[in-house]
Amino acid sequence: MTDPFVAYLTHHFDRYLADLSELVAIDSGGRSKSGIEAVNAWLAARLTALGFSVEYDRQTLVGDNLLGIRPGQGHKKILLLGHSDIIYPIGTVSQRPITITGDKLLGPGTCDMKAGLLSGLYAIEALLAEGLEDFGALYYLAVSDEETHPRYSIPFIQHVSRQVDVAFSLEAARENGDIVVARKGLRWYTITATGRAAHAGVEPERGRSAVVALARKVDALARLNGFRPGVTVNVGSFYGGTEPNVVAEQATIRIDLRAFRQVDLEAIEQAVHDLFRQPLDDVYFDVQHEPTANSPIMERTPAIAALEQLVQQLAASLGFTVKGAMTGGASDASYVAAAGVPTLDGLGPIGGLDHSPSEYIELSSIVPRTALLAKAMAAVCGEG
Repeated sequence: MTDPFVAYLTHHFDRYLADLSELVAIDSGGRSKSGIEAVNAWLAARLTALGFSVEYDRQTLVGDNLLGIRPGQGHKKILLLGHSDIIYPIGTVSQRPITITGDKLLGPGTCDMKAGLLSGLYAIEALLAEGLEDFGALYYLAVSDEETHPRYSIPFIQHVSRQVDVAFSLEAARENGDIVVARKGLRWYTITATGRAAHAGVEPERGRSAVVALARKVDALARLNGFRPGVTVNVGSFYGGTEPNVVAEQATIRIDLRAFRQVDLEAIEQAVHDLFRQPLDDVYFDVQHEPTANSPIMERTPAIAALEQLVQQLAASLGFTVKGAMTGGASDASYVAAAGVPTLDGLGPIGGLDHSPSEYIELSSIVPRTALLAKAMAAVCGEG
């Protein structure tokens, strides 16, 4: 017997593709406030038709964040999370419209993440078509600035997270079909070295090269990789000095620190501070945390592991296998999980090559993955 969600989604597959073409054609790249507002209007119309009330977290520098809420007849409050912005500059959408090659549908923002936004709507639609309303409420959140920096939507994500019991991120599944059950937390630091300038030809001995001293410290930083399991240290940029004939007075690096466990993240931060605490050859160091470039850890807690197991069982009932992956990349799902909400990431269709001209989703994954999301919501409601 065909699963009712699969049957519904298969029947409406052509409509899904037409909707996706329409949604991708809305250019919401390059911090386009008008583009985000157009996506929001499109989503709001669909959500309203499904019985949602829609509200906005108003923004001035970026597009507004959209939140749809639909009360049900049960207890569990479920969040579907996504973002309406895409990474590409304005104009990319018109230059590279959707194309289909074999099982791949290509286009800017297809995988990251308009197919996921749409699958969330279709999963809700399939759930309601079966008369399943034993949820406390469904929350549908589309933020406007996931691809940009600095971020303005994080306080609103945290606000919504405090209202829900479980969350599914609509980001695409990994290219191999994995969902994400854990993500590293990250911290960025700017480290500035200050030495003493001098003429490199006339009296170099009077100088204290900030570039040379900082380069020696960079070598020590690199050796901190893996000093605890899963810890990574990346020196992303290094710049300093002025001219070849001047002993460099200043040099600066920016670094990225990541770890799966909070205790390890704090340990690597302390190790960095310790490394730069003492001057080297009369060169002094200033270590500054970049507070707008943080992401919390999405830890694979027992509650997340239980949700992962549930989704794996549901996938098996649909005839395919799902594995949970741990990744170093950050996601808005991390903020939800950090609020104590059991969260799974990657519940959208399978896709890959984000942020490139070859970005795609797998057509054959749309129905089964959207059905899996609908079944997961139904199963969570069935747990009370």
